Amino acid sequence: MSASPAPAAVFTAPSPRRPLTLQARLMAAVIGFVSLIVVIIAIITSATLGQTLEEGLRQQLLTNRDRVAQITTEQALLSHTVPTATNLLIGRSVPPGILLIIIAPDRTATGAVVGDDGTTTELTTQQMQQAGLAITENRGTTAISSLGSYQVTHDVLQTTQLLGGDVNIVVGLPREQIQRNIGALFTTIALTTFGGLILLALTTAITIRLGLRPLRAVAATATRVANQPLDRGAVQIQERVPLTEADPRTETGLVGAALNKLLDHVDASLAARQKNEERMRRFVADASHELRTPLTSIRGYSELSLRDTTLPETTHTALERIQAQSLRMTRLVEDLLLLARLDEGRELVHSAVDLSRLAVEAVADARPTAPDHSWNIELPDEPVIVTGDSGRLSQVIVNLLANARTHTPAGTQVTLRLERDKNTAVLRVHDDGPGIAPEHREELFARFARGDVSRARQTGGSGLGLAIVKAIVEGHSGTIRVDSEPDDTTFTVRLPLAPVETSDAEATPHRAADQ
Repeated sequence: MSASPAPAAVFTAPSPRRPLTLQARLMAAVIGFVSLIVVIIAIITSATLGQTLEEGLRQQLLTNRDRVAQITTEQALLSHTVPTATNLLIGRSVPPGILLIIIAPDRTATGAVVGDDGTTTELTTQQMQQAGLAITENRGTTAISSLGSYQVTHDVLQTTQLLGGDVNIVVGLPREQIQRNIGALFTTIALTTFGGLILLALTTAITIRLGLRPLRAVAATATRVANQPLDRGAVQIQERVPLTEADPRTETGLVGAALNKLLDHVDASLAARQKNEERMRRFVADASHELRTPLTSIRGYSELSLRDTTLPETTHTALERIQAQSLRMTRLVEDLLLLARLDEGRELVHSAVDLSRLAVEAVADARPTAPDHSWNIELPDEPVIVTGDSGRLSQVIVNLLANARTHTPAGTQVTLRLERDKNTAVLRVHDDGPGIAPEHREELFARFARGDVSRARQTGGSGLGLAIVKAIVEGHSGTIRVDSEPDDTTFTVRLPLAPVETSDAEATPHRAADQ
């Protein structure tokens, strides 16, 4: 039995880090530089103060050493013996903590230290060795067991004639006070720095926030303008950056002033665009209206002429073509006139409309026009009532079914499905035809848009059917979208449902689900 392969490791890409705001970067830079400067100052100050205190302690140490040397010499002259360290320190005015070691010519050593309370204590052998090692290694400071850090020095007394050899003395003073002063200094600097950085952070945040307020005003104004529908209809941009935040004499105010100037230009451009659109719509409406009369006359004269049985066959054929093209031209003019009126917000008469009934009627009318297609309809149990123009909503359904019929081959299954989604009526027209190419979906609802090769009009349509559908749906505060893949194309229309009291006026719809 072969082992099953181990599952492949799943790698999850790390989410991108959120970028720091300008305020955060400025605060980090200011506080960082100030902290660095304060640390450098603290180090220099502590080093300088430490050197000064050490030098003062050394001067005091040298003074005490010279005094001890003088006393030791006097004692040797009087008694011709080397005094012990304890005898030299007892009863004398010496600084607390002073350490004294006396090494006689015969290399015997005695040591003593004066405590804070003035008592004199003899040094142990280990303590004396530690002090002597520092002198031997030429170190000015050393750590003495149980006593702490000391600064030490030594001197050699020339007593060979009196005692038969030289006397060495080692004198030390504690560095505890220096370390305490430096520690207190570091503590003071740390507390002062911490408090100063907090105060600096607050003042910097307030200053930067006030300084960036014009930029926030610019961003808020740009956001409000971006949320306005600028792609259609009469648009007037009233939003502007407040004059208090758009002072061109400041850097941030200059941005606000530039945005206000840009918005003025865009507002003027949109106004000019709206005037041009209105002028074009009026032209299309007027031209379409004026063309209806001569087209009607052409169709009437052609019909009248076709009644003449004495016409040659070629003339009869030409008149039939004239009549067919006049009918097609009339439909095109009617569509253009309808679009122009819809753009102006006209042509819609709102009332309670039962979409279920319109769907049943539209499918019933579509079956005879395309018996080679399979037509299905799916309706909810209750009527779907919306507020709108019954004739135009019926035209929406008819156009969508006609679009599916025209652009799909024989044997295609077309399904009209109607349902409710919360407060919205959802109408879907689905077919399993060849689908719509992705490059044509963007302009599918544009005027005079032609289908792609897979859904090309074989009858020479005008390309206004879906544009009319979109205009009618948007005139009813609805939306339309298309999702298309091979063997799966769906047009989805969403319309707001009518209030309950309005929908009660409609009758129960007829049902049909034949194929």
